[in-house]
Amino acid sequence: MKRFTRAFAFFALLVGAWQLVFVARFWSPVLVPSPASVARYLEGAIIDGTLLSATMVTMKRLTVGYIFGILLGLPLGLLTARFKVVGDTLGLIALGLQTLPSVCWVPLSLLWFGQTETAMFFVVIMGTLWSVIIATENGVRNVPPIFARAARTMGSNGLHIWTHVMLPASLPFVVSGMKQGWAFAWRSLMAAEIYVTILSGFGLGHLLHYGRELNAMEQVIGIMFVIIVIGLLADKILFSPWERFLHRRWGTEKA
Repeated sequence: MKRFTRAFAFFALLVGAWQLVFVARFWSPVLVPSPASVARYLEGAIIDGTLLSATMVTMKRLTVGYIFGILLGLPLGLLTARFKVVGDTLGLIALGLQTLPSVCWVPLSLLWFGQTETAMFFVVIMGTLWSVIIATENGVRNVPPIFARAARTMGSNGLHIWTHVMLPASLPFVVSGMKQGWAFAWRSLMAAEIYVTILSGFGLGHLLHYGRELNAMEQVIGIMFVIIVIGLLADKILFSPWERFLHRRWGTEKA
């Protein structure tokens, strides 16, 4: 309760400062709308269904692309950690491509797949994949070697060690990578939705783009607020509890 009160007071101060900036007219109201106008936009978008529809479209694209990125990244990360030649090649590529800004994948996806949902999914997968590979590799390399030796003395070998010992022991690091991959996937998808216009569904990125085109800053700020809230909810509901449980389970929780 104390943490909630502290956080609420902090955000209330931010909104108050925002209102003061609006009243003082440091910038034009067209550029810095009032908190009330942003709230009115969000209320209208909720009532007419625009916000819910766009959120559902974006979350569908994000979820499908993110799951594919994880399913590809986990085995590739294990291979990178297991075989030196893979680590020296794929591992190096993953490290380089992770630093590549997400928006750089958009022109490539447009040239390959055109204005399609596949282009969206490709960008999200690329935003997720490399973080998961690197996190899995780092997680396996941080597993104490005695775990594998102990497993061998009890008759485990080959693939069984990797699936029943190394991967479970590296899960705290893998989940951290999945969390980072989620953040990169969000950024990738927003870049894709801003630049890729398709008739199969308009997402939050499209609303963000149209707000900019129409100089509707209350729409831009409102959609940014929705994106932030979804990101915080995903972290608090999905990733943070999982991370705490795994770190506690494996004795890696910070004191």
